[in-house]
Amino acid sequence: MTKEEKSRVIEDLTAQLAEANVVYVADISGLNASVTSDLRRACFKAGIKLEVVKNTLLEKAMEGTSNNYGELPTILKGNTSILIADNGNAPAKIIKEFRKRSDKPVLKGAYIHEAVFIGDNQLDALVSLKSKDEVIGEIVGLLQSPAKNVVSALKSGGGKIAGILKTLSEK
Repeated sequence: MTKEEKSRVIEDLTAQLAEANVVYVADISGLNASVTSDLRRACFKAGIKLEVVKNTLLEKAMEGTSNNYGELPTILKGNTSILIADNGNAPAKIIKEFRKRSDKPVLKGAYIHEAVFIGDNQLDALVSLKSKDEVIGEIVGLLQSPAKNVVSALKSGGGKIAGILKTLSEK
């Protein structure tokens, strides 16, 4: 790879990382062609961009963005793939699903909305993260709940009050 090609790759990676709020770094080495193809297909269906990158180029691209990747550049050893997504837990779910069949991909680390997660032991925590849409749905549900309770109490209470008044008027 020539110096010009490397600088072009770094520019492309820097642009991708600058726009991304969710970046996972994983090791997919050792997967055969069929499993790798399945992984790429699953990522595509979930709206995740999977790309195999050179560690030094990724490290320079991380340095070129305004994002604070913390310890993430220090774990770039061996084969490295990046998974870029919009949803914070989608790559973790795909990695976990593929880990049911083999021991790869191995999560090296993740950058999610300015939070940095290092190590494969963080996978379960990342899977349990809720997406923005899920959190908004829960908040809307919680906000609607008290209003529904008040309305139902007024409906049922209105019948009771009318019944009590009718009974009292008859006496």
